[in-house]
Amino acid sequence: MSFRPASRASVTIPLVALVLSACGADGSPPASTGSSSTGSSSTDPTPTQTTSSSPTPPTDGQEDQMQLEITIGDQQFTADLRDSAANRDLLAQLPVTLEMSDHGGVEKTGRLPSRLSLDGQPSGADPDVGDVGYYAPGNDLVLYYGDQSYYEGIVVLGRLQGDAAERIADMDGTVRVQVEGR
Repeated sequence: MSFRPASRASVTIPLVALVLSACGADGSPPASTGSSSTGSSSTDPTPTQTTSSSPTPPTDGQEDQMQLEITIGDQQFTADLRDSAANRDLLAQLPVTLEMSDHGGVEKTGRLPSRLSLDGQPSGADPDVGDVGYYAPGNDLVLYYGDQSYYEGIVVLGRLQGDAAERIADMDGTVRVQVEGR
């Protein structure tokens, strides 16, 4: 019986085709790797999610612009958001009403209804005064009105416009905050 070795190409090509067909994409986005646990304590207020129509789609060159409209009492603020998986998750939860409390004299925080994706985010951040953030370990939306140093679990989502940080700093105690997408 004579044995003839197969050429390299006749083995490699079918092998590559087999591997590629097994790894073929179906066109759907990758699944989120965020934690599904929602641990909450009994003392934390539960956010209220209200139903409303989706934010108006952007037009005329605003394709990448995402914004939040934040209402505290009779004051309104606008925040410009970065394009990220976390912000897309945030916008999908809106509108929502949060009870936000002061922490450390530098921020107001309120628990969101659902966790945000951390895909593409660093493990922590050093937010600036006026930043809007997400504190992943607590599942909190954060409005920074003072200087917060680098901390693991902070994700900077965007930036408040104008003098919003100073106006929020003047609000003592816990406040009811309505957050909507725009």
